[in-house]
Amino acid sequence: MIYPIVAYGSPVLKKKAGIVDREYPDLDLIIKNMFETMYHAHGVGLAAPQVGMSIRLFIIDATPFADEEPELKGVKKVLLNAQIIEEEGKEWKFNEGCLSIPTIREDVERKPEITIRYQDENFVEHQEKITGILARVIQHEYDHIEGILFTDHLSPLRKTLLKGKLQDISKGKVSVDYRMKFPMQRRF
Repeated sequence: MIYPIVAYGSPVLKKKAGIVDREYPDLDLIIKNMFETMYHAHGVGLAAPQVGMSIRLFIIDATPFADEEPELKGVKKVLLNAQIIEEEGKEWKFNEGCLSIPTIREDVERKPEITIRYQDENFVEHQEKITGILARVIQHEYDHIEGILFTDHLSPLRKTLLKGKLQDISKGKVSVDYRMKFPMQRRF
């Protein structure tokens, strides 16, 4: 099942997500549906808050970046209850977008290397050091479970310049080829 993606302005996107335990209902189905939703929207990552669930779950498939980093071909992960332990290196800019903020892309500075602890879909714990584009994708999705959007990393001036576009997205005044829920859309 393809979930509608929650648009900018929805309160769930600004809330720190809660821990997921083994008893969470239909978790396998949620993960399957999130992958289906992400692929339908042509994304490389999707966090549970983006489909209206305030839980510490996100998924990634970095394969689209394999042209730039060949080792990313087939890198697909489910990350539950993730915690970034450390971010290292000199920040670098990369143009980011977000399925919840369609049509807007901006350069965001992030550290190139992270150490992350998480559980996979079977609740097996992992700790990994990750670099490059994969680290960036994970940082972006991790921000979602912390209630942070990529636009929160922009300068105050840039945020001011984007204010009208962001309000239009909240109202549903945007064209996308996937289902979305808009917090300020008028219902008739």
